[in-house]
Amino acid sequence: MRIALLEDDDAQAETLAEWLHEAGHDVHVFGLGRDLVRHVSRESFDTFLIDWTLPDQSGRDVLCWLRQDRGETAPAIFVTSRNAEEDVVAGLNAGADDYMIKPIRRRELLSRLEAIWRRNRPHDASQDVIDAMPYRLDLKHRTVTRDGKPLESLTDKEFSLAIFLFQNLGRLLSRGHLLEAIWGLNATIPTRTLDTHISRLRKKLELYPANGFRLVPAYNYGYRLDQVERAT
Repeated sequence: MRIALLEDDDAQAETLAEWLHEAGHDVHVFGLGRDLVRHVSRESFDTFLIDWTLPDQSGRDVLCWLRQDRGETAPAIFVTSRNAEEDVVAGLNAGADDYMIKPIRRRELLSRLEAIWRRNRPHDASQDVIDAMPYRLDLKHRTVTRDGKPLESLTDKEFSLAIFLFQNLGRLLSRGHLLEAIWGLNATIPTRTLDTHISRLRKKLELYPANGFRLVPAYNYGYRLDQVERAT
Protein backbone atom coordinates (compact mmCIF):
# COMPACT_ATOMS: atom_id res chain seq x y z
CA MET A 1 0.00 0.00 0.00
CA ARG A 2 0.95 3.64 -0.41
CA ILE A 3 0.40 5.07 3.05
CA ALA A 4 0.24 8.67 4.26
CA LEU A 5 1.37 8.87 7.89
CA LEU A 6 0.43 12.08 9.73
CA GLU A 7 2.46 12.11 12.95
CA ASP A 8 4.29 15.07 14.52
CA ASP A 9 6.37 13.03 16.99
CA ASP A 10 9.59 12.28 15.10
CA ALA A 11 10.47 9.16 17.10
CA GLN A 12 6.96 7.74 16.75
CA ALA A 13 6.87 8.54 13.04
CA GLU A 14 10.25 6.89 12.48
CA THR A 15 9.18 3.72 14.30
CA LEU A 16 5.86 3.40 12.48
CA ALA A 17 7.44 4.15 9.11
CA GLU A 18 10.10 1.50 9.72
CA TRP A 19 7.47 -1.11 10.58
CA LEU A 20 5.48 -0.26 7.48
CA HIS A 21 8.51 -0.25 5.19
CA GLU A 22 9.57 -3.65 6.51
CA ALA A 23 6.08 -4.96 5.71
CA GLY A 24 6.50 -3.83 2.10
CA HIS A 25 4.52 -0.60 2.12
CA ASP A 26 5.51 2.79 0.69
CA VAL A 27 5.21 5.42 3.42
CA HIS A 28 5.05 9.22 3.17
CA VAL A 29 5.43 10.96 6.53
CA PHE A 30 3.89 14.36 7.34
CA GLY A 31 4.41 16.28 10.58
CA LEU A 32 1.76 18.94 10.03
CA GLY A 33 -1.84 18.72 8.92
CA ARG A 34 -1.37 21.46 6.33
CA ASP A 35 1.50 19.52 4.72
CA LEU A 36 -0.72 16.49 4.20
CA VAL A 37 -3.58 18.64 2.92
CA ARG A 38 -1.29 20.30 0.39
CA HIS A 39 0.18 16.98 -0.74
CA VAL A 40 -3.19 15.26 -1.15
CA SER A 41 -4.19 17.87 -3.71
CA ARG A 42 -1.69 16.30 -6.13
CA GLU A 43 -1.14 12.77 -4.83
CA SER A 44 -3.26 9.70 -4.07
CA PHE A 45 -2.85 7.20 -1.23
CA ASP A 46 -4.25 3.79 -0.38
CA THR A 47 -4.54 4.45 3.36
CA PHE A 48 -4.14 7.29 5.87
CA LEU A 49 -2.72 6.88 9.39
CA ILE A 50 -3.60 10.01 11.34
CA ASP A 51 -2.57 11.28 14.76
CA TRP A 52 -5.24 13.39 16.49
CA THR A 53 -3.11 15.96 18.31
CA LEU A 54 -0.98 18.05 15.93
CA PRO A 55 0.81 21.42 16.21
CA ASP A 56 -1.32 23.25 13.63
CA GLN A 57 -4.75 21.56 13.62
CA SER A 58 -6.43 18.41 14.86
CA GLY A 59 -6.22 15.15 13.00
CA ARG A 60 -9.99 15.01 13.18
CA ASP A 61 -10.21 18.27 11.23
CA VAL A 62 -7.82 16.88 8.64
CA LEU A 63 -9.94 13.76 8.23
CA CYS A 64 -13.14 15.80 7.98
CA TRP A 65 -11.50 17.80 5.18
CA LEU A 66 -10.42 14.63 3.40
CA ARG A 67 -13.91 13.14 3.58
CA GLN A 68 -16.12 16.20 3.09
CA ASP A 69 -14.13 18.70 1.03
CA ARG A 70 -11.81 16.40 -0.87
CA GLY A 71 -14.24 13.48 -1.23
CA GLU A 72 -11.46 11.07 -0.30
CA THR A 73 -12.66 7.50 0.16
CA ALA A 74 -9.37 5.75 0.98
CA PRO A 75 -9.39 4.05 4.40
CA ALA A 76 -8.16 6.04 7.41
CA ILE A 77 -7.04 4.93 10.87
CA PHE A 78 -6.58 7.19 13.87
CA VAL A 79 -3.35 6.46 15.73
CA THR A 80 -3.58 8.53 18.89
CA SER A 81 -3.17 8.69 22.66
CA ARG A 82 -6.74 9.97 23.09
CA ASN A 83 -8.56 7.04 24.64
CA ALA A 84 -11.84 8.46 25.94
CA GLU A 85 -14.97 6.83 24.57
CA GLU A 86 -16.23 10.16 23.23
CA ASP A 87 -12.98 10.61 21.29
CA VAL A 88 -13.27 7.18 19.71
CA VAL A 89 -16.88 7.92 18.73
CA ALA A 90 -15.96 11.36 17.37
CA GLY A 91 -13.11 9.90 15.32
CA LEU A 92 -15.25 7.20 13.79
CA ASN A 93 -18.04 9.69 13.10
CA ALA A 94 -15.52 11.90 11.30
CA GLY A 95 -14.96 9.10 8.81
CA ALA A 96 -12.24 6.91 10.32
CA ASP A 97 -12.35 3.20 9.47
CA ASP A 98 -10.52 2.22 12.65
CA TYR A 99 -9.13 3.75 15.84
CA MET A 100 -5.90 2.67 17.57
CA ILE A 101 -4.69 3.94 20.94
CA LYS A 102 -0.99 4.48 21.65
CA PRO A 103 1.30 2.77 22.43
CA ILE A 104 0.88 1.01 19.11
CA ARG A 105 1.79 -2.64 18.75
CA ARG A 106 3.47 -3.59 15.49
CA ARG A 107 1.62 -6.82 14.66
CA GLU A 108 -1.75 -5.35 15.57
CA LEU A 109 -1.17 -2.32 13.35
CA LEU A 110 -0.18 -4.45 10.37
CA SER A 111 -3.13 -6.80 10.91
CA ARG A 112 -5.61 -3.94 11.08
CA LEU A 113 -4.17 -2.40 7.92
CA GLU A 114 -4.43 -5.71 6.10
CA ALA A 115 -8.03 -6.22 7.25
CA ILE A 116 -9.06 -2.76 6.07
CA TRP A 117 -7.29 -3.23 2.75
CA ARG A 118 -9.05 -6.54 2.11
CA ARG A 119 -12.41 -4.89 2.68
CA ASN A 120 -11.73 -1.91 0.44
CA ARG A 121 -9.70 -3.27 -2.46
CA PRO A 122 -11.82 -3.96 -5.57
CA HIS A 123 -9.79 -7.04 -6.49
CA ASP A 124 -7.92 -9.49 -4.30
CA ALA A 125 -4.20 -9.02 -5.00
CA SER A 126 -3.61 -12.70 -4.24
CA GLN A 127 -5.84 -13.87 -7.09
CA ASP A 128 -4.17 -15.32 -10.17
CA VAL A 129 -6.86 -14.03 -12.51
CA ILE A 130 -8.76 -10.76 -12.78
CA ASP A 131 -12.08 -11.05 -14.61
CA ALA A 132 -13.36 -7.67 -15.76
CA MET A 133 -15.59 -8.57 -18.68
CA PRO A 134 -14.80 -8.57 -21.50
CA TYR A 135 -11.18 -8.63 -20.23
CA ARG A 136 -9.43 -11.45 -18.43
CA LEU A 137 -5.97 -10.86 -17.01
CA ASP A 138 -3.95 -13.95 -16.12
CA LEU A 139 -1.33 -12.87 -13.58
CA LYS A 140 0.49 -16.19 -13.55
CA HIS A 141 1.03 -16.40 -17.30
CA ARG A 142 0.98 -12.60 -17.78
CA THR A 143 -1.52 -12.67 -20.62
CA VAL A 144 -4.64 -10.66 -21.43
CA THR A 145 -7.68 -11.75 -23.42
CA ARG A 146 -10.78 -9.86 -24.52
CA ASP A 147 -13.93 -11.86 -25.19
CA GLY A 148 -11.72 -14.95 -24.95
CA LYS A 149 -9.33 -13.81 -27.68
CA PRO A 150 -5.63 -13.17 -26.92
CA LEU A 151 -4.52 -9.56 -27.24
CA GLU A 152 -1.19 -8.15 -28.32
CA SER A 153 1.61 -9.07 -25.94
CA LEU A 154 2.46 -6.48 -23.31
CA THR A 155 5.88 -5.63 -21.94
CA ASP A 156 6.48 -6.41 -18.27
CA LYS A 157 5.88 -2.79 -17.26
CA GLU A 158 2.77 -2.50 -19.42
CA PHE A 159 1.33 -5.66 -17.90
CA SER A 160 2.12 -4.50 -14.35
CA LEU A 161 0.47 -1.18 -15.14
CA ALA A 162 -2.61 -2.95 -16.52
CA ILE A 163 -2.91 -5.10 -13.40
CA PHE A 164 -2.59 -2.09 -11.10
CA LEU A 165 -5.24 -0.13 -12.98
CA PHE A 166 -7.71 -3.02 -13.01
CA GLN A 167 -7.06 -3.70 -9.32
CA ASN A 168 -7.94 -0.05 -8.65
CA LEU A 169 -10.86 0.24 -11.03
CA GLY A 170 -12.65 3.57 -10.68
CA ARG A 171 -9.94 5.15 -8.49
CA LEU A 172 -8.16 8.33 -9.53
CA LEU A 173 -4.46 7.50 -9.15
CA SER A 174 -1.82 10.19 -9.07
CA ARG A 175 1.22 10.07 -11.32
CA GLY A 176 3.47 9.62 -8.28
CA HIS A 177 1.33 6.73 -7.04
CA LEU A 178 1.54 4.96 -10.40
CA LEU A 179 5.27 5.54 -10.74
CA GLU A 180 5.96 4.16 -7.25
CA ALA A 181 3.77 1.13 -7.82
CA ILE A 182 5.27 0.17 -11.19
CA TRP A 183 8.80 1.57 -11.23
CA GLY A 184 9.60 1.63 -7.52
CA LEU A 185 9.87 4.25 -4.80
CA ASN A 186 13.24 5.67 -5.86
CA ALA A 187 13.02 5.13 -9.59
CA THR A 188 14.49 7.83 -11.80
CA ILE A 189 12.79 7.77 -15.18
CA PRO A 190 11.91 10.41 -17.79
CA THR A 191 8.74 12.31 -16.94
CA ARG A 192 6.99 11.15 -20.13
CA THR A 193 7.59 7.45 -19.48
CA LEU A 194 4.28 6.96 -17.66
CA ASP A 195 2.30 8.80 -20.35
CA THR A 196 3.95 6.70 -23.06
CA HIS A 197 3.09 3.46 -21.26
CA ILE A 198 -0.50 4.61 -20.69
CA SER A 199 -0.88 5.46 -24.36
CA ARG A 200 0.50 2.10 -25.49
CA LEU A 201 -1.66 0.23 -23.00
CA ARG A 202 -4.80 2.00 -24.15
CA LYS A 203 -4.08 1.06 -27.76
CA LYS A 204 -2.96 -2.52 -27.16
CA LEU A 205 -5.92 -3.40 -24.93
CA GLU A 206 -8.30 -1.08 -26.80
CA LEU A 207 -9.56 0.43 -23.57
CA TYR A 208 -12.42 2.27 -25.22
CA PRO A 209 -16.16 2.60 -24.43
CA ALA A 210 -16.88 0.10 -27.21
CA ASN A 211 -15.20 -2.48 -24.99
CA GLY A 212 -16.73 -1.23 -21.75
CA PHE A 213 -13.77 0.72 -20.36
CA ARG A 214 -12.31 4.18 -20.52
CA LEU A 215 -8.80 5.19 -19.42
CA VAL A 216 -9.28 8.78 -18.30
CA PRO A 217 -6.50 11.34 -17.77
CA ALA A 218 -6.86 13.93 -15.00
CA TYR A 219 -4.94 17.04 -16.02
CA ASN A 220 -1.78 17.58 -13.99
CA TYR A 221 -2.73 14.75 -11.62
CA GLY A 222 -2.90 11.20 -13.00
CA TYR A 223 -5.22 8.59 -14.50
CA ARG A 224 -8.36 6.58 -13.73
CA LEU A 225 -9.65 3.41 -15.37
CA ASP A 226 -13.44 3.53 -15.52
CA GLN A 227 -15.86 0.78 -16.42
CA VAL A 228 -18.67 2.13 -18.57
CA GLU A 229 -21.68 0.70 -20.36
CA ARG A 230 -20.37 -1.24 -23.32
CA ALA A 231 -21.29 0.41 -26.59
CA THR A 232 -23.19 -1.69 -29.08
